[in-house]
Amino acid sequence: DSLDWKPGITEDAILTRISKVSSGDILLFHNDTAHTTKILGKVIDIIREKGLNPVPVSELILRENFEIQHDGRQVPKIKNNK
Repeated sequence: DSLDWKPGITEDAILTRISKVSSGDILLFHNDTAHTTKILGKVIDIIREKGLNPVPVSELILRENFEIQHDGRQVPKIKNNK
């Protein structure tokens, strides 16, 4: 969580949190906060400087032959042999 929703959080505090990103991390931002749209370009730069490629969550969801369990895990669908 970027904590961009937190009252009083500064741009620097958000960027410091984001600077710790590593492969496989999912970053949560909100579209109704004071800083998000202003710093999004910087966030993407930080991610790319680490050799990472930012993608939307929709690209992470496995669709064919997978299902998402109640805890958010994606697991192979079990074939029903009827």
